[in-house]
Amino acid sequence: MAQISWRSLWLPVMAMAGYVVITWPVWQWLWFEWMSNEYYSHGLLILPVALFLAVQRFRNDEMLTYLPGQTSLAGVALFGATLAFYVYALQQRAYYLAAFAMIGMLAGIVWAVAGGGAARRLAFPIAYLTLMVPIPLLDRITLPLALFTGYCSGAIVQFLGLDVTISGNAVTLPNADLVIGAQCSGVNSLITLVALLVLVAYLLDGPVWARILLVGLAFPLALIGNILRVATLLFVARAWGAEAGFSFYHDYSGILFFVAVLALIAPLTRALRFGSFRPEVI
Repeated sequence: MAQISWRSLWLPVMAMAGYVVITWPVWQWLWFEWMSNEYYSHGLLILPVALFLAVQRFRNDEMLTYLPGQTSLAGVALFGATLAFYVYALQQRAYYLAAFAMIGMLAGIVWAVAGGGAARRLAFPIAYLTLMVPIPLLDRITLPLALFTGYCSGAIVQFLGLDVTISGNAVTLPNADLVIGAQCSGVNSLITLVALLVLVAYLLDGPVWARILLVGLAFPLALIGNILRVATLLFVARAWGAEAGFSFYHDYSGILFFVAVLALIAPLTRALRFGSFRPEVI
């Protein structure tokens, strides 16, 4: 990377300072969501990861340089359009839309200040920030997923000889009555796994089809892992009671099954013909 004098950095520094001031209300909303929304507790990690990826791209990609004077009117237009949408979304208190708009504003600033080449090479770190934004529509799929999980888990334990009756999201065991709630939908694991597999697909050298397929596998992996977790939870509840199943085991089994799913990533990447880390990005 070419040496740059601090004097030449006044424009990007001022642009980013103004960006932070303008978008501060949304950052406050995001922080609250990360701290209170269990589906997006991983969002706190997305920003430092994206920043690390941008820094590494600057360090390792010889084609990525910042030279004063490489401004782009197209970037200014993108910034203006996303800023207008950001202000509208903020007025409507649609903070998740404002969050997406501010990511577009960031892309516009990079494009406007550093040129199209820099914007293209930093496209992934910027786009990766979208995974930190809570989407309210996810609440609509938690109940259907919980029902599906309960049905599949019940079918598994019935096949293995456990006496269980399933009615909707209600599960009846000889010694306990249980409810498969939103916490058992697996949405939390799904969102976290998508963020992780997107990152893996970016860091490793491999064909485009393999990258797409790897990210697409997040849904079946999270779903199957969650179904097996709930199935074992039913066995624990049958053996030691509902309190043991839905307190201690419920709280810690999710972590164990998620780690088990993570262990599959290495063989999956080998099967999909991924190579080593891409030298220009890490």
